[in-house]
Amino acid sequence: MAEAVLFDLDGTLIDSEPVWAAANTALVRSRRAEVTDELLRSLSGLDATVAMRRIHQQYGWVGYDVQADIDWVQRRVRESYARGVHWLPGARSLLASVRAAGLKVALVTSTYRELVEYVLAEAGPGTFDAVVCGDDGHRPKPDPAPYLAAMDALGLGPVGCVAVEDSAVGVASAHVAGCAVLNIAPMMRSDLAHTWAPSLFYVGVSELRAVLHDRAALHRVDAFADHAALGANTEHGERIRPHRPDGRAAGFGVVHAHV
Repeated sequence: MAEAVLFDLDGTLIDSEPVWAAANTALVRSRRAEVTDELLRSLSGLDATVAMRRIHQQYGWVGYDVQADIDWVQRRVRESYARGVHWLPGARSLLASVRAAGLKVALVTSTYRELVEYVLAEAGPGTFDAVVCGDDGHRPKPDPAPYLAAMDALGLGPVGCVAVEDSAVGVASAHVAGCAVLNIAPMMRSDLAHTWAPSLFYVGVSELRAVLHDRAALHRVDAFADHAALGANTEHGERIRPHRPDGRAAGFGVVHAHV
């Protein structure tokens, strides 16, 4: 039985990757270097310290303080968030649906709490029952510590918990913590996830419950394929059925529901 949904933040609920990419690019260019798309992609889901150390290593920076550079980048991100947070399609409606269904909700993110507060303010009070941030003192993802801390705060074990993650680092963290994992993966999917969807736009409470219902029989297979076509959270009467990560059904088909 589903008891809680634990959401990642960046790239899952909010479209913050371009914001972080712009801030990191600005830092690199301030030192007369150019950033690569490959490097930016490799930072996805990483803790701020790990990400900045990777940047320093990439460019062989000596004499620059990692924490000072983290602060520099986060100031840029904070300025962007102060102008508004860009929620990904389906995110806010899914949060509302999960709350309405009586499930507990947690936010599990590598982002520092100072920045997360902007998201919490837009989400509204009572949206999350627990919030675990990157500067809370836990070992960062892919370590399971952030998800274990969130479940502890909720007073739950992993059996009734489903995690929603977009990055391989985050999926690994949730998987090792014992959660069923839904990988929101428009481009790249993790083998550790129980199932995947291209966007939260196509996910509703019934799909989250389906992940938990089938978790004992799942190993990198698509739980959605054994249930009614997706679409509890869609508009315009369209439902979608994503296909398996092993590629046996390439892409995913849209089925028009007659309502």
